[in-house]
Amino acid sequence: MKDAKAVFIDTNILLRANVEEAPSHHECLAAITNLSAKGTKLWISRQILREYLSVPTRPQDFMNPRPISTVVERVSYFQSHFHVADETLAVTRNLLSLVETVPMGGKQVHDANIVATMQAYGVSHLLTLNRGDFIRFGSLITVLSLEDITPEQSEESDSE
Repeated sequence: MKDAKAVFIDTNILLRANVEEAPSHHECLAAITNLSAKGTKLWISRQILREYLSVPTRPQDFMNPRPISTVVERVSYFQSHFHVADETLAVTRNLLSLVETVPMGGKQVHDANIVATMQAYGVSHLLTLNRGDFIRFGSLITVLSLEDITPEQSEESDSE
């Protein structure tokens, strides 16, 4: 059963919400804050945590690498403030099914793993800055952008 009051947060949203210098920082932080204030269950996965560890520890256009201790501290915070999906046998089964039925390859498998995780945990909505990466999964999940997360939209999602 899918939980209409749950949203999976992609790495790009999580990163930008936590790095003040990042483009769209305020919008990403506001989206997470708005969803949380409405009682939405916010989900991430072990994959998202790994990706988060990777990105701020290397140079970016908008920031210098962060000390690993700072990044580890943030990951610890995320684990205590978000629902964290583990990579289970169900996730792997879903992933294998997706790669056999949805045309993809290479880095797209990482996106498929997010969808497989969402399926295993009954999360139907994904908040991401990369909507185009998830179009192929449109029949399986609802892809949300920052524009979709306004106080009014959050209230509408609660009544679904």
